[in-house]
Amino acid sequence: MPQPRNIALLLTPSGVAAIAVIRLRGPRVNAFLEKHFSKAARLNRCVHGDLFDGDVVIDDAVVVLCNAETADLNLHGGQWVVQSVLDLASREGFEVMKGGDLPLSFEATDGATVLEREIEAYLPMARTELGVRALLNQKQSWHELQRRLKEDPAGGRRDLEDVFADQTLIHLLNPPTVAIVGSANVGKSTLANQLFSQERSITADVPGTTRDWVGEIANIDGLAVMLMDTPGLRQTHDPIEATAIERSRGEIARAGLVVLVLDATRPLEGEQAELLREFSRALVVVNKSDRPSTPGFETVPGTRTVAISGAGIDDLRAAITKHFCPETPINPNRPRIWTIRQRDIVQRAVIEPAVLGEIFTGIG
Repeated sequence: MPQPRNIALLLTPSGVAAIAVIRLRGPRVNAFLEKHFSKAARLNRCVHGDLFDGDVVIDDAVVVLCNAETADLNLHGGQWVVQSVLDLASREGFEVMKGGDLPLSFEATDGATVLEREIEAYLPMARTELGVRALLNQKQSWHELQRRLKEDPAGGRRDLEDVFADQTLIHLLNPPTVAIVGSANVGKSTLANQLFSQERSITADVPGTTRDWVGEIANIDGLAVMLMDTPGLRQTHDPIEATAIERSRGEIARAGLVVLVLDATRPLEGEQAELLREFSRALVVVNKSDRPSTPGFETVPGTRTVAISGAGIDDLRAAITKHFCPETPINPNRPRIWTIRQRDIVQRAVIEPAVLGEIFTGIG
């Protein structure tokens, strides 16, 4: 029979932070705490005390004993503190596992079923309240679908087919990239600031103000996206701007969605017409729509906005969300898949509903 493992795992991302959490698991946990923690750890209680190595106090820590063989050490997040505790655990017989990467290792989770462990493993990847709610609701949602399959097999199978095709939770946990493109000075950066709900990009009435692509997470109606404000796509003799434009094209090509911003006050020809042809599958935004438009724009399909005032931004947010999550608003109470294991089970359950029980108990 294999011997129980003693592991030490950094749950929080590596690097400097306010708080770091190291999980100890295994039969040596209690002996470690008795030897190196100044207070008696208590089950499911936060205990504040000194964590020490011999005569050296490493940190004043908060220790939570999760069960007889699991404890979370909540530390100050300096790199020296974290590494010192991991080194100490290693000397005391714990196997130090690579931590900080997402999703979390199953060793870092406590769920009673595989599904519960998947929920816990992916929870740190949920960047919005909606993402957290959707993930935490999965256990109950899958139980409800299981009951529906028993009561209404035909309707339950249709639900399973919908779940199989749905990628909403995958997008909620893995922010897709949205690139905002357009000619110089059409309002891309102002539009990006509206989507961020605060000023993140430099704006000015000077073509070429954005010299490089700027990417940051934005919350679009509960969906986190990596929003990229790119340099104006135009011909330029400025070598720095030309290099930035060339670099940005690589990022644009990898984006999950391109938002093409057009200026309604400029002719729909030349650069703007070329961009419409180049990005024929883009989500089109006709900006400055509060001003008299040039001929041709009345036939251009797309969202009408006034970036300076924010008019039309709600419609743009809805269009971005709908591109990745067809069901809008997103219902956090529906069963969804976000792992390959789940996808395989659902695919088989459409033919043989009894297989769905593996969602809870199958081996990950």
